[in-house]
Amino acid sequence: MKELLLGNAAIARGAYEAGAKVFSSYPGTPSTEITENAAKYDEIYTEWAPNEKVALEVAIGASIAGARSCACMKHVGLNVAADPLFTVGYTGVNGGLVICVADDPGMHSSQNEQDSRHYAEAAKVLMLEPSDSAECKTFMKEAFSLSEQFDSPVLLRLSTRIAHSQSLVELSDRVEVENKPYTKDVMKYVMMPAMARGRHVAVEERLQNAASFAETTKLNKIEYNDKKIGIITAGTGYFYAKEALPNASFLKLGMVFPLPEKLIRDFAANVEKLYVIEELDPFIENHVRRLGIAVEGKSVMPIKGEITAALIREKILGTEKVETVKANEPVPVRPPVLCPGCPHRGMHYVLKKLGLRVTGDIGCYTLGALAPLESIDTCVCMGAGIGMAHGMEMAAGRDPKTVAIIGDSTFMHSGITGLINVVYNKGTSTTIILDNSITGMTGHQQNPTTGFTLKGEPTKQVDLEALCRAIGIDRVVIADPFDVDAFEKVVKEEVMAEEPSVIIAQRPCALLKSVKYTGKVSVDAEKCKNCKMCMKIGCPAISYRNGIVIDPTLCNGCGLCMNVCKFGALVKEEAR
Repeated sequence: MKELLLGNAAIARGAYEAGAKVFSSYPGTPSTEITENAAKYDEIYTEWAPNEKVALEVAIGASIAGARSCACMKHVGLNVAADPLFTVGYTGVNGGLVICVADDPGMHSSQNEQDSRHYAEAAKVLMLEPSDSAECKTFMKEAFSLSEQFDSPVLLRLSTRIAHSQSLVELSDRVEVENKPYTKDVMKYVMMPAMARGRHVAVEERLQNAASFAETTKLNKIEYNDKKIGIITAGTGYFYAKEALPNASFLKLGMVFPLPEKLIRDFAANVEKLYVIEELDPFIENHVRRLGIAVEGKSVMPIKGEITAALIREKILGTEKVETVKANEPVPVRPPVLCPGCPHRGMHYVLKKLGLRVTGDIGCYTLGALAPLESIDTCVCMGAGIGMAHGMEMAAGRDPKTVAIIGDSTFMHSGITGLINVVYNKGTSTTIILDNSITGMTGHQQNPTTGFTLKGEPTKQVDLEALCRAIGIDRVVIADPFDVDAFEKVVKEEVMAEEPSVIIAQRPCALLKSVKYTGKVSVDAEKCKNCKMCMKIGCPAISYRNGIVIDPTLCNGCGLCMNVCKFGALVKEEAR
């Protein structure tokens, strides 16, 4: 039976068919749906871990215990998981261990555009890269087999286009794989220096064997057509290149580390002009150049952003650049905005009003950096805001006053240690934890603060107030960011305190099914002074057209604008 599947769903299906038993992941676009789809199979234990490092450690433990296991994350998440990754490359596995990493060329939802293939080379582990959903399933199954064959974790690299596009997938039955027997082996699994030295020898032997395998595996294949142009490619580049250059010859690499040498030499010798088409860095190109082979790559194709068929035709065939369709009328700029009713909007309004310096973090609230809210000064990575606020204080004192903002899920991910650092090193900064009762930006995944597991089962709920007090924060205040006057008073008090403090801005995400705002807000024209204070909250339902106008199709009745208006000109009309 065939089914149309997202690449991410096909990855989960491949794991199911391969007999995988344990999935531990942290949500991150474009990888999130892999684990969400794996959770649909009762045969697979699935969980959201607090962060990617923990997720990989769980998967490693399951592997050593003998089960086929998997951890999934986006490319920047692999940075967080790098510590266990590099060492499990030494220990090797027992049951097959696959690490799915989804890169984001074009940065659709990411703060950088890194190329995860470098991790495979640096950690000296195998990496596969599928080109469509069908390959996502078959490569996932192959990855488990290769993991056990080479006693190595296997990285499976995706990109946004592969993860989120659909193609037909041939479904098969699950093959139950018994757990491999566990045997205590400190020389293999305890990486003290003496043991690690021996394991490094095994790693280098593994790489040699894997390189030999790369020469003959069906994962890498040659397609000879017109030999005037030869293309070496992988992943997304393959189908774009096939569309742009249907008559060219191709070396399609499904195994992108280690790369074959003889196969590449043979292919290069049989074509007149050789190109490498890849996203993002010249990873394959550099390998080809090290072999002494003349090749064109990043001298022709861009090193940043996504590849398209039109771009390949333009750069290789010299066709005219495809012009984008132009509208007859000017098109207004539509930047991303916080949703109507977003609990973060009131906080951003207050922080901007007070003129505070704000070290931000990764999440929906990062949109507070944009007009008209414009409250955020920095955003680097998950959990960075707290440490950065402390660093600013140590470098420049407390003037201007700095606060860190971080979501509840991100605080669980990597914010706790930053707050401990503030306490331990006698900082006085204020941290605002935005507790919206869910992991918002990646699509409403549960986390340790919500009280539910990935499968919706009730579980222990982390008490943020008690946690902050337990690590030494004596000043912990819970405040409603929609009560802007009270919230402003709290922020003023806490930033002036001569000790570290935490404000828990507590209000649920407006998109949660449990949130039921009622009525619509309208404008009382007689009371409205056209002061435009309500415009400063940046609600997409509010506009100014010869006066304040509220779009009833966008307003969800949250009432924040009513709390901002000082003249009572905004009133709620309850639904009849």
